[in-house]
Amino acid sequence: MTTTTLAGRPASAPARRTAAVLHAEWTKLTTLRPLWITPLLGVLITVGIGYAVNDAYGATDTSLTEDPSIGIYYGLNFGQVAAACFGILLIGQEYNSGTIRTSLTAVPARGRLFGAKLLLGGGIGLLAGLLSTAGSYLAASASVDLALDSPATVRSIVAGVLYHPLLVIVCLGATAMLRNLTAAMGLLSPLVFLGTTVLIAVPGVKEVAQFLPDRAGQYALRHQDTAGIHYGHWTGLLIMALWAGAAAYGGLRSLRRHDA
Repeated sequence: MTTTTLAGRPASAPARRTAAVLHAEWTKLTTLRPLWITPLLGVLITVGIGYAVNDAYGATDTSLTEDPSIGIYYGLNFGQVAAACFGILLIGQEYNSGTIRTSLTAVPARGRLFGAKLLLGGGIGLLAGLLSTAGSYLAASASVDLALDSPATVRSIVAGVLYHPLLVIVCLGATAMLRNLTAAMGLLSPLVFLGTTVLIAVPGVKEVAQFLPDRAGQYALRHQDTAGIHYGHWTGLLIMALWAGAAAYGGLRSLRRHDA
């Protein structure tokens, strides 16, 4: 049976092979419970904690309203760990179980295999970002008046949606470079959850730590400027995107250069 494109023309052989690999990765995602439940938990944690905090303190805690994004994305501080773990698991669980050998036997073109993982991870991350950001704004708007038509709010929404897929790609690429699930979980998830928050508070280290991917990406979420940050909000999102690109490139090189 010949695969056709939307224009009605037969799909090329590379396109058919890529679609087949992407379908295989989707099958893995839907049949392995940790893979599909992790981003779902991330959305629930992000929105749930955000709603609880805004409902309890939104009308009284001025820190949640001086810069509305602090209250809006409060749950992201916890939910982002699930996004990081999802990126780690996408390839790390194959290294952990040894099934990476089977995957590479089935798909000798390692770039195609890794590209399919990036597409799937980025796509699921984008969906999680849409749901988390929409839910976070709805949760905050129940307690705080939000001007959804202001340029800062629009930029913050865009950054909130893109933050998730970029974080997934950063962690996916880093895990491919580490080639070890335990090492990736032990390094990346604590770093995202607490490590960079600690580093940003250390005098002297802050100047460098603010350029880490999650710090730069979260600055893009802010409605207001922060003293001591050496770049703008959109630039923060660009910095995170550059980290994601570097991680994807490093992960690809590692997969191509090392045996499973």
